[in-house]
Amino acid sequence: MTANKKLFLVSTVSFTVLLNIATASAYVEELDDRFKNTRRADEIWLIEFYAPWCTFCQQLDPVWYEIGAELKSMGSPISVGKVDADVHRSLAKEFRVTDYPAIKLWKDDLKYNYRGPRTKEAIMDFADRVSGPVVRALPSQQLFQNVMSRHDVLFVYVGGTSDLKKYFSAAKELIVHTYFFSATRHILPKAVTLEEYPAVVVFKEGTYFLYNEQQDGELVSWINRERFLSYLTFDSYTLYAMGDTGMTISHTHTPNLEAVYKTLMQRAATEYKDFYSREFQFGHMDGNLYINGIIMDELAMPAIIALNMSNDGYFLPPNKVETMEQLVKFLDAVSKGRIRAPLLGALLFFVFGFVGSTFCFVLYKSCEMVRSRMREEREEAEALQSPGRDKNTETRKNPSEKKAD
Repeated sequence: MTANKKLFLVSTVSFTVLLNIATASAYVEELDDRFKNTRRADEIWLIEFYAPWCTFCQQLDPVWYEIGAELKSMGSPISVGKVDADVHRSLAKEFRVTDYPAIKLWKDDLKYNYRGPRTKEAIMDFADRVSGPVVRALPSQQLFQNVMSRHDVLFVYVGGTSDLKKYFSAAKELIVHTYFFSATRHILPKAVTLEEYPAVVVFKEGTYFLYNEQQDGELVSWINRERFLSYLTFDSYTLYAMGDTGMTISHTHTPNLEAVYKTLMQRAATEYKDFYSREFQFGHMDGNLYINGIIMDELAMPAIIALNMSNDGYFLPPNKVETMEQLVKFLDAVSKGRIRAPLLGALLFFVFGFVGSTFCFVLYKSCEMVRSRMREEREEAEALQSPGRDKNTETRKNPSEKKAD
């Protein structure tokens, strides 16, 4: 009798799960090649391109159905769909699908590509960000504080409409990565001092930084650098995103040495921001398996490594790094090309850091590489537009001159 009851309970739970999945799937529409001709111009679609044999696609299925159901329950204007790319190859080609699962958002005449973690929260944040206004207004101090509490990095345009066009253009290009806001000077916290208007400000890590065209170069490149925190915990998705800006670092065992590396990375990220923020991104990663796969070698932990995410080249310190002065010398040598890479290929982008039970990094960024990547992304966005649309120094000291303890 007890066994029968248990069997009955298990069967009931299984039935409930199947029913929930079936209910959720009702909010996800299967699309075919006719979709590109039947979609209305004002519709916004979040689409997964999958292949029936793809294991990762199968793992994404329940998450995708949850997203469809939740967006529907929220009254979102976003419709959610799926496309069997093996069958509907014409539609997959239209969206430039090359691997699975591929997640795209189609809004107006642009198709945006999602490259982040395949979690419900991350995908819904992407959908909300891209489907909404490119630049969102902050009309009150209360709303400004609320938004700032929810975002680790906050870009805000302050001033009139004269230069908003350039900011809007940059925001339209980078909306897949981060949110963009605008506000009047009266909305900003009293601690924020702006000497001239209009201005573009990034708020992060309890402080703010101003965009200076002469010092920082193109606005798009500056935003692409500043959208990351100074010091990061890396995973495979973050490193992939760093392909737009950087490189990596590592060294040997002992917990004490690992603590030394982490302290050095954090100091370099903050104290040396003026010297290295345009060239390096600092952070750490747990374990070395992912890095071993990139460099095709076994990396002892903890470690410091400068990794070129554009060509998988990397640099290791020729001597031990246990002081800030030694770290600065290594960074300078990497930046100025005085260290030979174990792998072939010119160093254009670096992430720099160390590996222990944790792996830490710094990202070295080549401005030319950033500009090249930005051009490629702009060309890709233009190529994905619907048919028929007309396409209309401040001198700095060398960081080695800064006192290094």
